[in-house]
Amino acid sequence: MTPLPLQTDFLFRLVLTVGTPQMAGSAGRGELRIVPVTGGTAEGPRFTGEVLPGAAADWLRVDPDGTAHMDVRLTLKATSGAVVYMHYTGVRTGTPEVLARLNGGQAVDPSEYYFRTAVRFETGGPELAWMNKVIAVGIGQRPPSGPTYDVYAIA
Repeated sequence: MTPLPLQTDFLFRLVLTVGTPQMAGSAGRGELRIVPVTGGTAEGPRFTGEVLPGAAADWLRVDPDGTAHMDVRLTLKATSGAVVYMHYTGVRTGTPEVLARLNGGQAVDPSEYYFRTAVRFETGGPELAWMNKVIAVGIGQRPPSGPTYDVYAIA
């Protein structure tokens, strides 16, 4: 049987600003850091809006080797005024040297590490109802200014 091709549709670029992590410590599943998302933008051909602060954070678990496991919940407000709940999980990993540079706030070329997310949306906005019916993926990068994702729907 021939594998079916994977096709994607670029939705938007998500650029986040984040606050100071709250360190919850380790309970055997890696160190838990709760990172407030303080704002951001989503701009693209299928969706444009802003990240609403106060209802957004990353419950980030970091393994002893530096691998980060994201669990992010965001509230987006479309330019139309519709509110969208965005939830994604993912992983960011690389060599110890690359992760040390990232954690040190240095600019690191995204080709040097792996940063991917699985994304779901929920909204009652009629013009955005299509978002309730897609699985999306994010290709992440971590510049010093904050996390950035190119988000694609899996067609």
